[in-house]
Amino acid sequence: MCVSFVVKGNVISKINLSPETEIEEILQNIAVLLSTPKGSVPLDRDLGLPMAFLDKPAPVAEAILVAEVNEVIPMYEPRVTVVNTTFEFDSNNPGRMIPVVEVEINNE
Repeated sequence: MCVSFVVKGNVISKINLSPETEIEEILQNIAVLLSTPKGSVPLDRDLGLPMAFLDKPAPVAEAILVAEVNEVIPMYEPRVTVVNTTFEFDSNNPGRMIPVVEVEINNE
């Protein structure tokens, strides 16, 4: 039986360096991937999203971001399968897309 979880790509305000469960660790890892621009982590320049979707029209940006999410998450978090990627739009910041990713934890 697969259980799915939803992770939003909002900026993480606090990282738990000692998650209590493996699921909490996995979901936090995905949230970090979704909120980190590729190239911004000094010792791992591939970590995060490439940001090729920036300054594109919304339909184009959505397609690019879905492709980026589907490539990056399995690379850095192989314990999950991406089920679906949707978007929320920030009402306080027009044009800001927030990825909402549904994942399933892979059973070993």
